[in-house]
Amino acid sequence: MLPAENLTVVLHQTRSPENMGAVARVMANFGFSRLILSDPATYSFRGAERLAVKGGAVLEGMAVAQNLPEALKDCVYAIGTTSRTQIEGRVALTPEEAAARLADQSRRGRVALVLGGEQRGLSNEELAFCSDFLVIPTSEVQPSMNLAQAAAVLLYLCSREGRGAPERAAEPAPEYQGARMGTVSALGERMREVLLRAQFLNPQAPEHVLRELERSLLRAELTQREAELWLTAFKHVGRMMGGGKGPSEQEAPSRGPRRNA
Repeated sequence: MLPAENLTVVLHQTRSPENMGAVARVMANFGFSRLILSDPATYSFRGAERLAVKGGAVLEGMAVAQNLPEALKDCVYAIGTTSRTQIEGRVALTPEEAAARLADQSRRGRVALVLGGEQRGLSNEELAFCSDFLVIPTSEVQPSMNLAQAAAVLLYLCSREGRGAPERAAEPAPEYQGARMGTVSALGERMREVLLRAQFLNPQAPEHVLRELERSLLRAELTQREAELWLTAFKHVGRMMGGGKGPSEQEAPSRGPRRNA
């Protein structure tokens, strides 16, 4: 079962207030209310209210994050959407599989459905922040879907997974609370620092291996306490190796996606 309050809809780099409003309406259609805009391409949201018929409460409670990792920091699992079926080393889920997996992971905490911007969708780099990705099968005549239409398809399936769920989901016991992606991201930063110093990572291109390590931790379904223990362990190892950053770390590129001007 997928309790509605455990699902967060994330719109990344959205450009159209009208699409925001249409997504808010779809969320209201199926009983979802948690909406986050990640690095929006516009901060002028006029026009959203016009299409958010009976979805005003969704817009009023909407949050804005500077980037995708920030938008996902309180979630234990996230699925990104794309029209590309081939991404190296990863297998796309069907919409039905994605909805079922969101429902399964929601027993551990909040989960997220991430939809990309209207012009280019989610890049491979952005999809790397998501635990899995899905593809909605479409005709070759028109393979891409409008943002709000894609949201309607996916949220309908998510609502089916939520039927029979209690009106308010009980918080999982501490020993079952999933590791928040913000904690796993912080662990990734600490791993980066230590593994660069240990010369395990290529200082010119550390991201590929580092993201693979992070995804393996997410697949392991660590609890929040376990993730915090890993983070503390790497902090301790880093201190024992010496606190200053070495030259190889200073050459490494920043992990977070660049914000648009």
